[in-house]
Amino acid sequence: MPTQSTLETPLTMMGAPGSPYTRKMRALMRYRHIPYRMVLQNSPEQAPLPAAKVPLLPTFYLPNAEGEILATTDSTPLIRRFEHAFPGRGVIPSDPVIAFLDELLEDYADEWLTKCMFHYRWWFEADIAKASQVLPNWGAGQSTDEAIAPLQKMIGERQVSRLGVVGSNEETAPVIEQSYRRFLRAFDRHLQQHRFLLGGQPGSADFATHGQLTCLALFDPTPSAITLEESPRVYAWVEITEDLSGLDDPREEKWFSRNAIPETLRNLLAEVGRVHVPSLLANADALERGAERMETTIDGQRWIQKPFPYQGKCLRWLRESHAALSETDRRALGDILADTGCESLFG
Repeated sequence: MPTQSTLETPLTMMGAPGSPYTRKMRALMRYRHIPYRMVLQNSPEQAPLPAAKVPLLPTFYLPNAEGEILATTDSTPLIRRFEHAFPGRGVIPSDPVIAFLDELLEDYADEWLTKCMFHYRWWFEADIAKASQVLPNWGAGQSTDEAIAPLQKMIGERQVSRLGVVGSNEETAPVIEQSYRRFLRAFDRHLQQHRFLLGGQPGSADFATHGQLTCLALFDPTPSAITLEESPRVYAWVEITEDLSGLDDPREEKWFSRNAIPETLRNLLAEVGRVHVPSLLANADALERGAERMETTIDGQRWIQKPFPYQGKCLRWLRESHAALSETDRRALGDILADTGCESLFG
């Protein structure tokens, strides 16, 4: 393992407080003690920075092999890049079986819990009103009420029109809302016995979950009330995870052992298998067929949305990670995932 960073710090991260992926990476940087400077989206400080090919939040500005600084996005590969670039306080378990569970739970947070986040933010009137009013102020700088009003209206209308991108509609709304309550209850039971998803120290999945919950639990009024109703413990965990810079240095024995996976984690995996796995599989099937609409059954209810190419990549990456495991590791993982529904990913 290298003894010093292979990237020059402080890193520059551009993002916004309302972005769950910005909050994911900001909390991770704090925990990992990686020096960074935060640049707000649409601020004067962003203006001279290079633009990303696909504008996503957060964006880091990192050198390529030739030393050219590029705008770099996508939190999941960024976490893996930083894992190699910065020694110590890593968030990827060394046991490949536990590392796969971390990757799977991170994908669930990034790709399913974000459906919950987007649905609640842009489905209910109180949430639409708050987000429309506050979000523009994070990047608009010093603006009068009159100047910012059109931007507030535009953002609200645009985001409500994009609900279908995450699959939020009249038919799927009950599936999304029921799944969020089940997740809260399962995570609450887990946190009664364990500090983080995979034991006594945080993994990438914890930061992914935290990012989505900064919106669901802390900002948007409807899911915030639901979070407090179902689990004040989860609400508190989100605020704690915002800054884990003072957490003791991690040790390998703090991760769960592959031979002693707690039932509370299996219950969380069962929720992943109940909703996220069938969504991934149906999406991949629709993409393969070139279909314009994905139709399937999730949690016993009809699900309809446009297929999402990025989630096709997510499934491919999970399958590649699974294929890279040794035969012994695949058997051990299979025993953990058995009867959770997650085993269907590799059938």
